[in-house]
Amino acid sequence: MMLLANEWKDYELIDTGDGEKLERWGEYVLRRPDPQIIWPLQDERGLWKKPHGHYHRSNRGGGEWEYKKKTPEKWTIKYKDLSFYIKPTGFKHTGLFPEQAANWDWIINKIQKANRPIKVLNLFAYTGGATVASAYGGAAEVCHVDAAKGMVNWAKENVHLSGLGDRKVRFIVDDVFKFVQREIRRGRKYDAIIMDPPSYGRGPGGEVWKIEEKLCEFIQLCMNVLSDDPLFLLVNSYTSGFSPVVIENILRSSIGQKYDGKITSGEIGIPVTETGYVLPCGILGRWESK
Repeated sequence: MMLLANEWKDYELIDTGDGEKLERWGEYVLRRPDPQIIWPLQDERGLWKKPHGHYHRSNRGGGEWEYKKKTPEKWTIKYKDLSFYIKPTGFKHTGLFPEQAANWDWIINKIQKANRPIKVLNLFAYTGGATVASAYGGAAEVCHVDAAKGMVNWAKENVHLSGLGDRKVRFIVDDVFKFVQREIRRGRKYDAIIMDPPSYGRGPGGEVWKIEEKLCEFIQLCMNVLSDDPLFLLVNSYTSGFSPVVIENILRSSIGQKYDGKITSGEIGIPVTETGYVLPCGILGRWESK
């Protein structure tokens, strides 16, 4: 299964090649590296030469932006009725993964068609794309958890920017393992869980996360905060070298053993305007109730 985020108007993947991608974020064009892009660039002309910003990697790690045209510190783009702040960071990211729009549509549809109050737990929640989608879809409550305070504050801004400030959203800065363990002790339950675990990371207390060592254990832990009638569990991953079947097998060995439902897995990508190629952007696995 390949899911395409192909309904954007404010975002466009213009072209790709030679390890880089050329993107339009609203009115602004950015040129950034991408390790997946090992095919050649067909023609480095036009916007390739004159983007608003070009991120250059450093041989010492990291990198920096070179601005060729006047560019604001941050600006707003919309996906359908959802709004997000875009801000180029020192790690080449912009605060939003546009391919996730395919998941946002699915989340909204699942919650709206549930015809009952749905409590959502969003883990490794970053700047809150899935949080905004869940709130927009009508979730009774959304709990947004991320270890980085700056990302949580950014997510709060996105929720308000989308006109959803009156929705019940809890924002938590914490290590996700410790948070879920506390929720188990408190007896709190959720009808839907979304997670986007990194390949490697550290919690606010220095806790180490390695996906190949922790993911199975963590999903098993999350089974203890699922309600008796769960709606879905969505796992995203950007870990290179992982097949979608890895996520599917983990779901079959965990939630698939406890609840009846449908399990699917696949890739997620963005179409390239200039060439018609598809840029693969990660993998996912889903369990959903029948």
